[in-house]
Amino acid sequence: MDTEDNEELLLPRSRMANERLHAMIPGGAHTYAKGDDQYPENLAPVISHGRGAHVWDIDGNRYVEYGSGLRSVSLGHAHPRVLEAVRRQLDRGSNFVRPSIVEVEAAERFLATVPTAEMVKFAKNGSDATTAAVRLARAVTGRPRVAICGDHPFFSVDDWFIGTTPMSAGVPAATTELTVAFPYGDLAATQELLTRYQDEVACLILEPAGHTEPPPGYLAGLRELADRHGCVLIFDEMITGFRWSEAGAQGLYGVVPDLSTFGKALGNGFAVSALAGRRDLMERGGLRHSGDRVFLLSTTHGAETHSLAAAMAVLTTYVEEGITARLHALGERLAAGVREAAAGMGVGDHIVVRGRASNLVFATLDENRQPSQQYRTLFLRRLLAGGVLAPSFVVSSALDDADIDHTVDVVAQACAVYRKALDAADPTPWLAGRPVKPVFRRLA
Repeated sequence: MDTEDNEELLLPRSRMANERLHAMIPGGAHTYAKGDDQYPENLAPVISHGRGAHVWDIDGNRYVEYGSGLRSVSLGHAHPRVLEAVRRQLDRGSNFVRPSIVEVEAAERFLATVPTAEMVKFAKNGSDATTAAVRLARAVTGRPRVAICGDHPFFSVDDWFIGTTPMSAGVPAATTELTVAFPYGDLAATQELLTRYQDEVACLILEPAGHTEPPPGYLAGLRELADRHGCVLIFDEMITGFRWSEAGAQGLYGVVPDLSTFGKALGNGFAVSALAGRRDLMERGGLRHSGDRVFLLSTTHGAETHSLAAAMAVLTTYVEEGITARLHALGERLAAGVREAAAGMGVGDHIVVRGRASNLVFATLDENRQPSQQYRTLFLRRLLAGGVLAPSFVVSSALDDADIDHTVDVVAQACAVYRKALDAADPTPWLAGRPVKPVFRRLA
């Protein structure tokens, strides 16, 4: 192994802080996807601060950052327009015993931006919104089963979903048995599932798009299947919301779900999520109907004024500044550069960029072109050493051409090392520790 392959990024303060985190916080982070097991050994930076598309760790290193805040910070850190809106609210109080006028304004702004929805209710995190959608679907249909898209990685921290993952400890089997799965893009398989569980499935819940575009007619076909079988169609737009279009994937593809859930980009890092949908369904969680009441969403902090102000600023910025188009343009430039760099180093079949330009991920494949955590570790090590923090290649609008060019240069250097590991048919000498691990696994 050449000496230049072994240039080391030293993070002594981050390593100490990670030990402190693990001593007090289960998993060492408040989100499993942020855990240090997701990064090469001893190379999990602890962040000091961020601005725009850059973050600094507590060791003083600066990085170009991708996937900011697990895709939530799509405008870049400390965005001035968002911060100005937040600051205006901070001196006016954050929570009251009755609704704030900000709740009216935020709902109006959201429904104007996502006109396919008729009502909206805000919460703090995506899991609460998706679980509320599932509960509402069960209530209005009187049916017990939930059909999830088995090709999508995450819907909620609640039992109806977590019970289907390898981390199902603590979830009763009886709960998990009520959740069934259908494959993305396969209408015939979904039809078979709905027929097998005739009159039992309350809802179909899926991300309307992911790393591949929906096949022609697929979403419209799901809409028809849901109508024919009397179940509720729910779009999880936590990721697709705003990144696909200002009106979400439903606005882009022209297929209207019964219910949809939003989060991530909605607050640019501030905690806010939304459940939106048809008035006749949403009203079942309200006071203006004659049926049994549905405990839809009732959160102490769901209407925190400065988070709703942040959401309004985000929505306005997206529409007025054409943010979705910028995300796509940046992503296209990055994807083209990474693919060219990988091909130039002879690893174009092994480092594969996937997804919509506004939501890029990468796969690291071994000698047999199979996904490899070891090769991912090697790749991440080289990116970190070059000042690129990239668990994905999901862009924010704060990136500029210089950031993209720097990223591509670092990727090219990483690809040179990747090629050597492939030639040796063994990445181990370049790992310097245990490989990174998948989030969902049964044992720690």
